[in-house]
Amino acid sequence: MPAPASVRPVEGSYAISPDTRIRVSGSDRSARPARRVGDYLAGLLRPSTAYRLPVTTRSGDDGIRLRLTPDAAGARKLGEEGYRLKVTGRAITLSARSSAGLFHGVQTLRQLLPTSVERTTRQAGPWRVSRGTITDVPRYAWRGAMLDVSRHFFGVDKVKRYIDQLALYKINTLHLHLSDDQGWRIAIDSWPRLTTYGGSTQVGGGPGGYYTKDDYREIVSYAASRELTVVPEIDMPGHTNAALASYAELNCDGVAPPLYTGTEVGFSSLCVPKEVTYDFVDDVIRELAALTPGPYLHIGGDEAHSTSHEDYVAFMDRVQPVVAKYGKTVVGWHQLTGAHPAKGAIAQYWGTDGSEKEVAEAAKAGTRLVLSPANRAYLDMKYDANTPLGQSWAGYVEAKQSYDWDPGTYIKDAPASSVLGVEAPLWTETLETSSHIEYMAFPRLPGIAELGWAPASAHNWDEYKVRVAAQGPRWDALGIEYYHSPQIPWPND
Repeated sequence: MPAPASVRPVEGSYAISPDTRIRVSGSDRSARPARRVGDYLAGLLRPSTAYRLPVTTRSGDDGIRLRLTPDAAGARKLGEEGYRLKVTGRAITLSARSSAGLFHGVQTLRQLLPTSVERTTRQAGPWRVSRGTITDVPRYAWRGAMLDVSRHFFGVDKVKRYIDQLALYKINTLHLHLSDDQGWRIAIDSWPRLTTYGGSTQVGGGPGGYYTKDDYREIVSYAASRELTVVPEIDMPGHTNAALASYAELNCDGVAPPLYTGTEVGFSSLCVPKEVTYDFVDDVIRELAALTPGPYLHIGGDEAHSTSHEDYVAFMDRVQPVVAKYGKTVVGWHQLTGAHPAKGAIAQYWGTDGSEKEVAEAAKAGTRLVLSPANRAYLDMKYDANTPLGQSWAGYVEAKQSYDWDPGTYIKDAPASSVLGVEAPLWTETLETSSHIEYMAFPRLPGIAELGWAPASAHNWDEYKVRVAAQGPRWDALGIEYYHSPQIPWPND
């Protein structure tokens, strides 16, 4: 999971043993990234196997060999994230052009081993990997998951836990929804009350919380170690009550509203005519861009029901150039296409039928699309009427419905080439713990990951449901709480 692009099986297997070494190689500039992946692999395997698995730069034709070969003949076909995994009776050889490719290949190797490899105590083995060759490249460049930390706050360790789960399925983008009506979650030095006051609560009136700049850097660094790029989102001009409550001058009437702990949407708006609004936006984007090494910054833009269309367009015309000024590419929810998307902008689609003409027209004009249809990819939608968590405004979304669609043809009249990828958002109005996150994400998240990675020809529900069922024991070993969908033939059910 996700299904590889090409698999050529061969009779037999390779057995990881107490004598196995992890051999890393590459040019001088690439040896260090290969070593990082080797150390990561060793860290995964040592607890359950109880083998030493030393990581070495000594060459050899045995063991587990990680090779960075950016200039090798044929390597270019692997792109920046692809890999080739060849298993013989003597060695496992994983080659790629980049550390991202090696890392994704390690996830495949991990899934080829018995599920007990995921446990943190010594297991019996044996640790056999079937022989053959897998050559694998992703369909889309953007394979994302969004975590809403505004409605309910999730600390650094909980975000790291989710990052590890995303990495297992070759997700490469973590979109963090850092501000909303219920809480502002990232420290901004020039506007400190955003967090000390605006971050002091959450849905239901809990204590809330926020990330210091060092906290955020830790998340970004950890995500990078798992080959994920963090995309921060500051939602505006709507979804801004936490900011409006923190600073009265951001309101058109100069009066700060009270903090909000409910779940309604569409009632708040920054004051578009006021110049202080753009001083505020500039400061926030400047500080957040400086913290974020990735190329993207998300400015929200959805459900701005308290902002007139004219004001919305004027606001986006002012704000998009600010993002570019600080060296980032604009991402916005698909309502941005109803304004004037900047050149190179990315629109994230969250509708339910792909019929919005302005989205298709923007795509034809060069705006790239990330697809997150709410009735397919929103992980907070209930599975059925009995689901104890989540919402149902986009309907009930069982595992089959979440998986059974094609991103390349979903937006009517949009060119297939405009689709940059897919993303699975998880809104947290009803979610408060890691177990809640996992219950809503699994088993649907791996399906969205597969839509982003695997070739369209591999998308087949009847075949997929068997493969996702086989992931259940792995999630058990990892301690992941998941929904036992009746559509999936779980081995233990």
